[in-house]
Amino acid sequence: MATADQIKALIRCHADGDDARFYAVAMQVAAQAARTGRGKFADDVRALVDQVRARAAAVEPVRGPEPVPLAQPRGELAGLLSVVYPKTRLADMALTEPLRARLTRVLVEQRERERIREHGFAPIRKLLLVGPPGTGKTMTAAALAGELGLPLFTIRLDGLITKFMGETAAKLRVVFDAIQATRGVYLFDEFDALGGERASTNDVGEIRRVLNSFLQFLEQDESDSLVIGATNHAQLLDLALFRRFDAVLEYALPSLETAALVMRSRLALLDADQVDWSRVAQTAEGLSHAEITHACEQAAKNAILAHTTTVRETELRTALEERRRTHA
Repeated sequence: MATADQIKALIRCHADGDDARFYAVAMQVAAQAARTGRGKFADDVRALVDQVRARAAAVEPVRGPEPVPLAQPRGELAGLLSVVYPKTRLADMALTEPLRARLTRVLVEQRERERIREHGFAPIRKLLLVGPPGTGKTMTAAALAGELGLPLFTIRLDGLITKFMGETAAKLRVVFDAIQATRGVYLFDEFDALGGERASTNDVGEIRRVLNSFLQFLEQDESDSLVIGATNHAQLLDLALFRRFDAVLEYALPSLETAALVMRSRLALLDADQVDWSRVAQTAEGLSHAEITHACEQAAKNAILAHTTTVRETELRTALEERRRTHA
C-alpha cells in the first residue's frame, strides 16, 4: 500500500493541480506494490494512470491558452518589483507547531478580514521574519501567497536603493502606492539592508532618511496587502521597526525530528524505505532546511542517474556531509 508520505504527496499534488507530479507519485505507488508482490494492484494503477494521461492529452488541444497574470509590474515598478504566483502551501513546509499555529492565525485573520474590520479591528498583515539563512523565511512568504491565492511581489533592493539623495525614498513611495493599489504579498528580503540601525556610526545620512521614510510609509499603510520583511541579521535592525510590525516570527535551524521530516517529504517520490531517518537526521544536525533539501536532491539525482528509484542511505549521508563542508 501507499506510504503516508505518498498519500500526503498525492493530496498536495491534487490541491495544486500538479498533474505531472500526481502521476509520478501514483507510478511510485505502483512500483512499490510490484516490489512487495501485489502485481495485480500495480498493473491496475499503471493502467489507470495511462488512461487518465491519454484522456488529458485528447482534451489538451481544445483548451485555451494559459491565463495571463493580472498583476504585472509596469513602468517604474518593473525595476522595483518582481512577481510570481506561488503554488506553495503551509503543508509543504516543515515548521515547528508554534510557528505553524502563528502562520495559520495570519491566514484565518486574512480570510476573515472584513468581519474583523466591521468590529473596529485590523487583521494581522505586517510580518517580520527573522532567523538564519535557509530556514524558510522566503518560502513562508510564498506559502502565504499560495494559501490566499495572491501574487507574491519581491522588492528588488538593487533597484530601490540608490546613491542619489531623496531618490530611494521616492521609489519607496512608488512601492507603497502599489501595495495600496494591488492586493498581494510584498516581500522585502534581506531587510537589514533597508532597515539598519539609525544610530550606526558608519551609516550615511541618506540611509537614515530612507529608514525614516520606510517607518512612516509602513505606519501609514492600511491596505489589504501583506507586507513582509525578512532578515538573517535581526540584531542590525532599528528597534523602531519591531514596533511597526504586527508580528515578529522567529525561525531556527531544524531539530532532528524536523530534519527527518524535511528529508522524508523531499524524497517521497522515491523508494527510501531502507533509510534510517533518525541516524541520517543526526548527520544533518546543524544544517538549514535549504541545505538539507539540496542534499536530498543530490541523493535523489544520484539514484535516478543510476537507473533506480531507491535512495541509498550512504549517498544521502555523503550529500549531507558535502553540504556541511560547503556551509563551513
